[in-house]
Amino acid sequence: MAQPTYLIVGASLAGAKAAEALRAGGFDGRIVLLGQEQEAPYERPPLSKGYLMGKQDRETIFVHPSQWYTDNAIDLRLGITATALDPSGRTVTVSTGETVGYDKLLLATGASPRRLPVPGADLDGVLYLRSVQDSERIKDTFRHASRIAFVGGGWIGLEAAAAAREAGVEATVLERGELPLGRVLGPQIAQVFADLHREHGVDLRVSAHVSEILDRGGGKAAGVTLADGSVIEADAVVVGIGAAANTALAADAGLQVDIGVVVDAALRTSQPDIYAAGDVASAFHPLLGKHIRVEHWANALHQPEVAARSMLGEQASYDRVPYFFTDQYDLGMEYAGHAEPGSYDDVVVRGDLERREFIAFWLANGRVLAGMNVNIWDVNDAIQRLVRSGGTVERAALADPDVPLDQLIPA
Repeated sequence: MAQPTYLIVGASLAGAKAAEALRAGGFDGRIVLLGQEQEAPYERPPLSKGYLMGKQDRETIFVHPSQWYTDNAIDLRLGITATALDPSGRTVTVSTGETVGYDKLLLATGASPRRLPVPGADLDGVLYLRSVQDSERIKDTFRHASRIAFVGGGWIGLEAAAAAREAGVEATVLERGELPLGRVLGPQIAQVFADLHREHGVDLRVSAHVSEILDRGGGKAAGVTLADGSVIEADAVVVGIGAAANTALAADAGLQVDIGVVVDAALRTSQPDIYAAGDVASAFHPLLGKHIRVEHWANALHQPEVAARSMLGEQASYDRVPYFFTDQYDLGMEYAGHAEPGSYDDVVVRGDLERREFIAFWLANGRVLAGMNVNIWDVNDAIQRLVRSGGTVERAALADPDVPLDQLIPA
Protein backbone atom coordinates (compact mmCIF):
# COMPACT_ATOMS: atom_id res chain seq x y z
CA MET A 1 0.00 0.00 0.00
CA ALA A 2 1.35 3.41 -0.98
CA GLN A 3 2.34 5.80 1.76
CA PRO A 4 -0.15 8.65 2.32
CA THR A 5 0.94 12.10 1.16
CA TYR A 6 0.32 15.16 3.30
CA LEU A 7 0.80 18.29 1.21
CA ILE A 8 1.51 21.71 2.73
CA VAL A 9 1.12 24.73 0.44
CA GLY A 10 3.15 27.57 1.86
CA ALA A 11 6.75 27.17 3.05
CA SER A 12 6.17 29.75 5.77
CA LEU A 13 6.64 29.60 9.53
CA ALA A 14 3.21 27.97 9.70
CA GLY A 15 4.06 25.48 6.96
CA ALA A 16 7.39 24.51 8.48
CA LYS A 17 5.95 24.15 12.00
CA ALA A 18 3.16 21.99 10.61
CA ALA A 19 5.69 19.65 9.00
CA GLU A 20 7.56 19.51 12.30
CA ALA A 21 4.36 18.78 14.23
CA LEU A 22 3.34 16.01 11.83
CA ARG A 23 6.64 14.24 12.30
CA ALA A 24 6.52 14.79 16.07
CA GLY A 25 3.00 13.34 16.04
CA GLY A 26 4.24 10.12 14.51
CA PHE A 27 3.31 10.63 10.84
CA ASP A 28 5.79 8.62 8.77
CA GLY A 29 4.23 9.13 5.36
CA ARG A 30 5.28 11.54 2.65
CA ILE A 31 5.29 15.28 3.46
CA VAL A 32 5.58 17.73 0.57
CA LEU A 33 6.14 21.39 1.47
CA LEU A 34 5.72 23.86 -1.40
CA GLY A 35 7.17 27.38 -1.17
CA GLN A 36 6.70 30.25 -3.58
CA GLU A 37 9.92 31.95 -2.48
CA GLN A 38 13.42 30.64 -3.11
CA GLU A 39 14.20 30.85 0.62
CA ALA A 40 13.64 28.05 3.11
CA PRO A 41 10.92 28.85 5.67
CA TYR A 42 11.78 31.82 7.89
CA GLU A 43 10.20 33.96 10.58
CA ARG A 44 8.88 37.40 9.62
CA PRO A 45 9.10 39.53 12.82
CA PRO A 46 12.87 40.12 12.38
CA LEU A 47 12.20 41.61 8.95
CA SER A 48 10.84 44.79 10.53
CA LYS A 49 12.84 44.53 13.76
CA GLY A 50 16.27 43.07 14.46
CA TYR A 51 17.21 41.96 10.95
CA LEU A 52 16.10 45.24 9.39
CA MET A 53 18.16 47.15 11.95
CA GLY A 54 21.24 45.02 11.33
CA LYS A 55 21.15 43.58 14.86
CA GLN A 56 20.28 40.04 13.78
CA ASP A 57 22.20 37.81 11.37
CA ARG A 58 20.44 36.34 8.36
CA GLU A 59 20.87 32.72 9.41
CA THR A 60 18.96 33.37 12.65
CA ILE A 61 15.66 34.07 10.87
CA PHE A 62 15.18 30.56 9.47
CA VAL A 63 12.75 28.18 11.17
CA HIS A 64 15.04 25.16 10.79
CA PRO A 65 18.58 24.55 9.52
CA SER A 66 18.53 23.39 5.91
CA GLN A 67 19.67 19.89 6.90
CA TRP A 68 16.57 19.48 9.09
CA TYR A 69 14.34 18.99 6.05
CA THR A 70 16.55 16.19 4.74
CA ASP A 71 16.90 14.58 8.14
CA ASN A 72 13.11 14.54 8.60
CA ALA A 73 12.28 13.45 5.03
CA ILE A 74 10.46 16.67 4.19
CA ASP A 75 10.20 17.14 0.43
CA LEU A 76 10.81 20.90 0.42
CA ARG A 77 10.21 22.43 -3.00
CA LEU A 78 11.05 26.13 -3.34
CA GLY A 79 10.25 28.64 -6.07
CA ILE A 80 6.98 26.86 -6.84
CA THR A 81 3.52 28.41 -6.83
CA ALA A 82 0.31 26.44 -6.40
CA THR A 83 -1.95 27.53 -9.27
CA ALA A 84 -5.04 25.34 -8.88
CA LEU A 85 -6.65 23.09 -6.29
CA ASP A 86 -9.02 20.23 -7.12
CA PRO A 87 -10.62 18.99 -3.88
CA SER A 88 -12.56 16.21 -5.60
CA GLY A 89 -9.47 14.86 -7.32
CA ARG A 90 -7.25 15.64 -4.31
CA THR A 91 -4.64 17.34 -6.43
CA VAL A 92 -2.82 20.67 -6.55
CA THR A 93 -1.43 21.97 -9.84
CA VAL A 94 1.78 23.95 -9.53
CA SER A 95 3.63 26.51 -11.65
CA THR A 96 5.87 23.87 -13.22
CA GLY A 97 2.78 22.25 -14.72
CA GLU A 98 3.07 19.26 -12.42
CA THR A 99 0.07 17.93 -10.52
CA VAL A 100 0.75 16.94 -6.91
CA GLY A 101 -1.67 14.51 -5.30
CA TYR A 102 -2.48 14.53 -1.62
CA ASP A 103 -4.37 12.56 0.99
CA LYS A 104 -4.58 15.58 3.27
CA LEU A 105 -3.76 19.20 2.51
CA LEU A 106 -2.79 22.18 4.68
CA LEU A 107 -3.07 25.69 3.27
CA ALA A 108 -0.48 28.01 4.82
CA THR A 109 -0.43 30.56 2.01
CA GLY A 110 -0.15 33.61 4.26
CA ALA A 111 -0.99 37.15 3.24
CA SER A 112 0.25 39.80 0.83
CA PRO A 113 0.72 43.54 1.41
CA ARG A 114 -2.11 45.76 0.23
CA ARG A 115 -0.93 47.90 -2.66
CA LEU A 116 -1.25 51.66 -2.64
CA PRO A 117 -3.87 52.53 -5.31
CA VAL A 118 -2.48 55.88 -6.50
CA PRO A 119 -0.63 57.12 -9.60
CA GLY A 120 3.08 56.40 -9.39
CA ALA A 121 2.70 53.41 -7.09
CA ASP A 122 4.70 51.25 -9.51
CA LEU A 123 7.75 53.54 -9.55
CA ASP A 124 11.17 52.28 -8.56
CA GLY A 125 11.75 53.13 -4.91
CA VAL A 126 8.20 52.33 -3.77
CA LEU A 127 8.83 49.52 -1.31
CA TYR A 128 6.74 47.04 0.67
CA LEU A 129 7.82 44.84 3.57
CA ARG A 130 6.80 41.20 3.57
CA SER A 131 9.68 39.02 2.42
CA VAL A 132 13.31 38.78 3.44
CA GLN A 133 14.21 40.31 0.09
CA ASP A 134 11.91 43.25 0.88
CA SER A 135 13.67 43.73 4.21
CA GLU A 136 17.09 43.62 2.57
CA ARG A 137 15.99 46.11 -0.07
CA ILE A 138 14.78 48.54 2.60
CA LYS A 139 17.92 48.00 4.66
CA ASP A 140 20.02 48.84 1.60
CA THR A 141 17.88 51.93 1.04
CA PHE A 142 18.74 53.08 4.58
CA ARG A 143 22.40 53.11 3.55
CA HIS A 144 21.85 55.41 0.59
CA ALA A 145 18.77 57.51 1.38
CA SER A 146 18.69 60.65 3.48
CA ARG A 147 14.90 60.74 3.85
CA ILE A 148 12.11 58.21 3.47
CA ALA A 149 8.33 58.58 3.50
CA PHE A 150 6.39 55.82 5.25
CA VAL A 151 2.80 55.49 4.11
CA GLY A 152 0.76 53.93 6.92
CA GLY A 153 1.14 54.23 10.67
CA GLY A 154 0.42 50.63 11.62
CA TRP A 155 2.81 48.23 13.29
CA ILE A 156 4.91 47.56 10.20
CA GLY A 157 5.13 51.24 9.23
CA LEU A 158 6.13 52.34 12.72
CA GLU A 159 8.67 49.57 13.21
CA ALA A 160 10.26 50.34 9.85
CA ALA A 161 10.29 54.07 10.62
CA ALA A 162 11.99 53.36 13.95
CA ALA A 163 14.61 51.29 12.13
CA ALA A 164 15.16 54.16 9.69
CA ARG A 165 15.68 56.66 12.50
CA GLU A 166 18.14 54.33 14.22
CA ALA A 167 20.01 54.20 10.90
CA GLY A 168 20.15 58.00 10.85
CA VAL A 169 17.61 58.43 8.07
CA GLU A 170 14.99 61.20 8.19
CA ALA A 171 11.51 59.66 8.38
CA THR A 172 8.08 61.03 7.60
CA VAL A 173 5.13 58.84 8.61
CA LEU A 174 1.85 59.51 6.80
CA GLU A 175 -1.20 58.17 8.65
CA ARG A 176 -4.74 58.46 7.29
CA GLY A 177 -6.32 58.40 10.74
CA GLU A 178 -6.16 60.88 13.58
CA LEU A 179 -3.38 58.87 15.26
CA PRO A 180 -1.12 55.98 14.29
CA LEU A 181 -2.59 52.75 15.65
CA GLY A 182 -5.68 54.70 16.64
CA ARG A 183 -8.08 52.09 15.34
CA VAL A 184 -6.23 49.27 17.09
CA LEU A 185 -5.47 50.91 20.44
CA GLY A 186 -7.84 53.82 20.81
CA PRO A 187 -6.78 57.48 21.21
CA GLN A 188 -5.31 57.37 24.73
CA ILE A 189 -2.83 54.56 24.10
CA ALA A 190 -2.19 55.42 20.46
CA GLN A 191 -1.00 58.85 21.59
CA VAL A 192 1.85 57.11 23.43
CA PHE A 193 3.19 55.82 20.12
CA ALA A 194 2.67 59.15 18.37
CA ASP A 195 4.68 60.91 21.08
CA LEU A 196 7.36 58.22 21.01
CA HIS A 197 8.04 58.68 17.30
CA ARG A 198 7.96 62.46 17.41
CA GLU A 199 10.45 62.43 20.29
CA HIS A 200 12.76 60.38 18.07
CA GLY A 201 12.59 62.88 15.26
CA VAL A 202 9.88 61.38 13.06
CA ASP A 203 7.80 63.88 11.11
CA LEU A 204 4.42 62.31 11.87
CA ARG A 205 1.57 63.59 9.70
CA VAL A 206 -1.94 62.47 10.65
CA SER A 207 -5.14 62.73 8.58
CA ALA A 208 -2.74 62.48 5.65
CA HIS A 209 -4.14 61.05 2.43
CA VAL A 210 -1.63 60.19 -0.29
CA SER A 211 -2.87 61.08 -3.75
CA GLU A 212 0.24 60.42 -5.86
CA ILE A 213 3.80 59.14 -5.79
CA LEU A 214 6.10 61.71 -7.35
CA ASP A 215 8.40 60.80 -10.23
CA ARG A 216 11.79 62.49 -10.21
CA GLY A 217 12.46 61.20 -13.72
CA GLY A 218 13.69 57.86 -14.95
CA GLY A 219 10.86 56.08 -13.18
CA LYS A 220 12.25 56.77 -9.70
CA ALA A 221 10.07 57.77 -6.75
CA ALA A 222 10.83 61.24 -5.35
CA GLY A 223 8.23 61.53 -2.62
CA VAL A 224 4.47 61.87 -2.35
CA THR A 225 1.73 64.40 -2.91
CA LEU A 226 -1.05 64.56 -0.34
CA ALA A 227 -4.72 65.21 -1.01
CA ASP A 228 -4.38 68.73 0.43
CA GLY A 229 -1.72 69.50 -2.18
CA SER A 230 1.28 69.39 0.12
CA VAL A 231 4.40 67.61 -1.11
CA ILE A 232 6.66 65.33 0.94
CA GLU A 233 10.02 64.90 -0.74
CA ALA A 234 11.74 61.57 -0.17
CA ASP A 235 14.39 59.30 -1.66
CA ALA A 236 12.09 56.28 -1.25
CA VAL A 237 8.54 55.47 -0.17
CA VAL A 238 7.79 52.52 2.12
CA VAL A 239 4.15 51.44 2.08
CA GLY A 240 2.58 49.61 5.02
CA ILE A 241 -1.21 49.81 4.73
CA GLY A 242 -2.15 46.32 5.81
CA ALA A 243 -2.26 42.88 4.27
CA ALA A 244 -4.86 40.67 2.62
CA ALA A 245 -5.00 36.90 3.05
CA ASN A 246 -3.92 34.85 0.03
CA THR A 247 -7.27 33.14 -0.48
CA ALA A 248 -7.45 32.89 -4.28
CA LEU A 249 -6.38 29.24 -4.45
CA ALA A 250 -9.01 28.25 -1.89
CA ALA A 251 -11.77 30.46 -3.30
CA ASP A 252 -11.27 29.20 -6.85
CA ALA A 253 -11.60 25.65 -5.53
CA GLY A 254 -14.92 26.39 -3.86
CA LEU A 255 -13.74 26.52 -0.25
CA GLN A 256 -15.58 28.90 2.07
CA VAL A 257 -13.75 32.22 2.28
CA ASP A 258 -14.41 35.52 4.05
CA ILE A 259 -11.44 37.67 5.14
CA GLY A 260 -9.49 34.42 5.08
CA VAL A 261 -10.02 30.73 4.49
CA VAL A 262 -12.82 29.83 6.90
CA VAL A 263 -11.93 27.03 9.32
CA ASP A 264 -13.41 25.65 12.51
CA ALA A 265 -11.60 25.48 15.85
CA ALA A 266 -9.80 22.33 14.66
CA LEU A 267 -8.61 24.33 11.60
CA ARG A 268 -10.67 22.25 9.14
CA THR A 269 -11.96 24.02 6.05
CA SER A 270 -15.35 23.53 4.40
CA GLN A 271 -13.87 20.72 2.26
CA PRO A 272 -12.90 17.29 3.61
CA ASP A 273 -9.22 16.71 4.42
CA ILE A 274 -8.25 20.32 3.73
CA TYR A 275 -6.99 22.49 6.59
CA ALA A 276 -5.63 26.03 6.93
CA ALA A 277 -3.34 27.74 9.43
CA GLY A 278 -1.48 31.00 9.95
CA ASP A 279 -2.21 34.37 8.35
CA VAL A 280 -4.59 32.89 5.78
CA ALA A 281 -6.92 31.22 8.29
CA SER A 282 -10.17 32.80 9.46
CA ALA A 283 -10.55 30.49 12.43
CA PHE A 284 -13.39 30.02 14.86
CA HIS A 285 -12.04 30.89 18.29
CA PRO A 286 -13.83 29.04 21.13
CA LEU A 287 -12.86 31.62 23.74
CA LEU A 288 -14.16 34.55 21.67
CA GLY A 289 -17.10 32.72 20.12
CA LYS A 290 -16.44 33.98 16.58
CA HIS A 291 -14.12 33.70 13.59
CA ILE A 292 -11.00 35.84 13.65
CA ARG A 293 -7.96 36.16 11.41
CA VAL A 294 -4.74 37.05 13.22
CA GLU A 295 -1.66 38.13 11.24
CA HIS A 296 0.86 37.71 14.01
CA TRP A 297 3.84 35.48 14.68
CA ALA A 298 2.33 33.62 17.64
CA ASN A 299 -0.58 32.43 15.53
CA ALA A 300 1.69 31.09 12.79
CA LEU A 301 3.86 29.46 15.44
CA HIS A 302 1.15 27.65 17.42
CA GLN A 303 -1.77 26.98 15.05
CA PRO A 304 0.16 24.38 13.01
CA GLU A 305 0.35 21.96 15.95
CA VAL A 306 -3.45 21.94 16.16
CA ALA A 307 -3.75 21.58 12.38
CA ALA A 308 -1.30 18.67 12.43
CA ARG A 309 -3.17 16.91 15.22
CA SER A 310 -6.41 17.34 13.29
CA MET A 311 -4.79 15.95 10.15
CA LEU A 312 -3.67 12.96 12.19
CA GLY A 313 -7.24 12.29 13.31
CA GLU A 314 -6.87 13.58 16.86
CA GLN A 315 -9.28 15.86 18.70
CA ALA A 316 -7.76 19.34 18.75
CA SER A 317 -8.92 22.92 19.16
CA TYR A 318 -7.05 26.20 18.81
CA ASP A 319 -8.06 28.49 21.67
CA ARG A 320 -4.87 30.36 22.59
CA VAL A 321 -5.29 33.98 23.60
CA PRO A 322 -4.14 36.10 20.62
CA TYR A 323 -0.69 37.59 21.26
CA PHE A 324 1.76 39.90 19.54
CA PHE A 325 4.69 42.15 20.41
CA THR A 326 6.62 45.12 19.11
CA ASP A 327 9.97 46.80 19.73
CA GLN A 328 10.39 50.45 18.77
CA TYR A 329 13.35 52.50 20.04
CA ASP A 330 13.40 51.96 23.83
CA LEU A 331 9.80 50.74 23.94
CA GLY A 332 9.03 47.06 24.18
CA MET A 333 5.45 45.85 24.29
CA GLU A 334 3.38 42.67 24.49
CA TYR A 335 -0.33 42.55 23.74
CA ALA A 336 -2.68 39.70 24.62
CA GLY A 337 -6.36 39.40 23.82
CA HIS A 338 -8.72 40.72 21.19
CA ALA A 339 -10.39 44.12 21.52
CA GLU A 340 -11.87 45.25 18.22
CA PRO A 341 -13.03 48.86 17.74
CA GLY A 342 -16.43 49.25 19.34
CA SER A 343 -16.13 46.06 21.38
CA TYR A 344 -14.91 47.74 24.60
CA ASP A 345 -16.37 50.46 26.80
CA ASP A 346 -13.42 51.29 29.06
CA VAL A 347 -9.62 51.52 29.02
CA VAL A 348 -7.83 51.18 32.36
CA VAL A 349 -4.18 52.15 32.78
CA ARG A 350 -1.92 50.78 35.51
CA GLY A 351 1.38 52.65 35.69
CA ASP A 352 2.85 55.74 34.05
CA LEU A 353 1.91 56.66 30.47
CA GLU A 354 4.42 59.53 30.27
CA ARG A 355 7.35 57.31 31.30
CA ARG A 356 6.00 54.62 28.99
CA GLU A 357 5.99 52.04 31.78
CA PHE A 358 2.44 50.82 32.11
CA ILE A 359 -0.15 48.15 31.48
CA ALA A 360 -3.33 49.06 29.59
CA PHE A 361 -6.51 47.00 29.76
CA TRP A 362 -9.45 47.11 27.39
CA LEU A 363 -12.72 46.19 29.14
CA ALA A 364 -16.34 45.46 28.25
CA ASN A 365 -18.80 45.46 31.15
CA GLY A 366 -15.93 45.02 33.60
CA ARG A 367 -14.46 42.04 31.74
CA VAL A 368 -10.89 42.24 30.41
CA LEU A 369 -10.85 41.73 26.64
CA ALA A 370 -7.17 42.55 26.13
CA GLY A 371 -4.13 43.83 27.96
CA MET A 372 -0.88 45.42 26.82
CA ASN A 373 2.27 45.63 28.93
CA VAL A 374 4.70 48.36 27.89
CA ASN A 375 8.25 48.20 29.32
CA ILE A 376 6.90 46.07 32.17
CA TRP A 377 7.78 42.40 31.99
CA ASP A 378 6.78 39.01 33.35
CA VAL A 379 3.12 39.98 33.51
CA ASN A 380 1.77 38.79 30.18
CA ASP A 381 0.88 35.32 31.42
CA ALA A 382 -1.26 36.90 34.13
CA ILE A 383 -2.87 39.19 31.55
CA GLN A 384 -3.71 36.17 29.41
CA ARG A 385 -5.28 34.44 32.40
CA LEU A 386 -7.38 37.54 33.07
CA VAL A 387 -8.58 37.53 29.48
CA ARG A 388 -9.26 33.81 29.50
CA SER A 389 -11.17 33.93 32.80
CA GLY A 390 -14.00 35.99 31.31
CA GLY A 391 -14.85 37.30 34.77
CA THR A 392 -15.45 40.87 35.86
CA VAL A 393 -12.66 42.78 37.58
CA GLU A 394 -12.86 45.76 39.92
CA ARG A 395 -11.64 48.79 38.02
CA ALA A 396 -9.79 50.44 40.92
CA ALA A 397 -7.88 47.27 41.73
CA LEU A 398 -6.99 46.77 38.07
CA ALA A 399 -5.47 50.27 37.97
CA ASP A 400 -3.52 49.85 41.23
CA PRO A 401 0.09 48.70 40.69
CA ASP A 402 0.23 47.53 44.30
CA VAL A 403 -2.43 44.88 43.67
CA PRO A 404 -0.82 41.78 42.06
CA LEU A 405 -2.54 40.82 38.83
CA ASP A 406 -2.76 37.21 39.96
CA GLN A 407 -5.07 38.30 42.79
CA LEU A 408 -7.53 39.76 40.27
CA ILE A 409 -8.05 36.58 38.28
CA PRO A 410 -11.54 35.29 39.12
CA ALA A 411 -11.56 31.85 40.67
